Amino acid sequence: MHETEKAAPSMTKPQTVVSIQGDRFLVNGRPTNPGAHNQGVSVEGLLLNSRMVQGIFDDRNPETRARWDYPDGPWDADRNTDEFVTAMSGWSEHGLNAITINLQGGSPFGYSKEQPWINSAFDRQGNLLPAYMARLTRILERADELGMVVILGLFYFGQMTLFESDAEIRAAVDNAVNWIVDRGYGHVLLEIGNEVDITRTPNGYGETLVSAPRVHELVVRAQKLSQDRIDTPAGRLLVSTSLKGRSLPGETLLAVMDYVLLHGNGVSDPDDIATMVRQCRGHEAYRGQPLLFNEDDHYDFHLPDNNMMASVSEGAGWGFFDYRRPSEDWREGFQSVPADWSIGSERKRAFFDLVRKLTGAR
Repeated sequence: MHETEKAAPSMTKPQTVVSIQGDRFLVNGRPTNPGAHNQGVSVEGLLLNSRMVQGIFDDRNPETRARWDYPDGPWDADRNTDEFVTAMSGWSEHGLNAITINLQGGSPFGYSKEQPWINSAFDRQGNLLPAYMARLTRILERADELGMVVILGLFYFGQMTLFESDAEIRAAVDNAVNWIVDRGYGHVLLEIGNEVDITRTPNGYGETLVSAPRVHELVVRAQKLSQDRIDTPAGRLLVSTSLKGRSLPGETLLAVMDYVLLHGNGVSDPDDIATMVRQCRGHEAYRGQPLLFNEDDHYDFHLPDNNMMASVSEGAGWGFFDYRRPSEDWREGFQSVPADWSIGSERKRAFFDLVRKLTGAR
């Protein structure tokens, strides 16, 4: 019996469904943030997101595991997810309507050249590991209760050395898609890979199926495999992938993406964020899909001109990429491990205050 077969489907009928109408996202048939405007800017139909990719983090490398110890005790993957789930209602109350999780996480330091830790919900054959998926189930079911959308990434470039062949990657995609649709999770948007145009080795996608020139094959594979198997308006999973900061998808990817994921890493001028949105919409292959920055590490939330506002002003969603800098307290950094999942730092409060202001959340 494969490990994927050990994780039983949820017994709770999902109640939150994400769909797309034109260039807007809907939840349960209504545009997100209904009627929300701020200083002439409409937020209706946008996803306001935070990158919370370490919600199911663990490290199977005994040589690096102790790096993630808490200030008050050893690393504990279940404690991490417990605290994540507890914090989710607070995020939702501030108007946050989407979070990004990844089955292979992300760099616990924000950016890393060497990534010796082993954090993956997949084994080397592409089977799903029950402990990871049990933690993910807790997050997905709480998000469903709260009416939140989950952008679920499958692959992260820092963990791709796990796989030795494209056959294993296809198996991983198939297992993940089957796991989602078997449970009827209608609030999941699938992201095949995080920043698929990072090809450097050993920590990169190289020439694998997840690399930018080939990832469209996996987008289509996931769409076809899920077709007519989930109770949503599309009747299947909505699928996309992301490129690194400043990169825009080309013709082949735009032709198959259900929604467009952009990254603002390295884009410090808000005008350049707006330009990226306009350039993407102006591409001859663009089909009117919703746009969303689901990763950006530029803040300045107290200023009227910042990357988040530039994106929203152009009718594109935006995502908070928060990591702990070397000199900062452990309460900073949603992507840093161990994470403090509360809104417990000045930077986090500034982000959530702006989300609340934009959405009119009470």
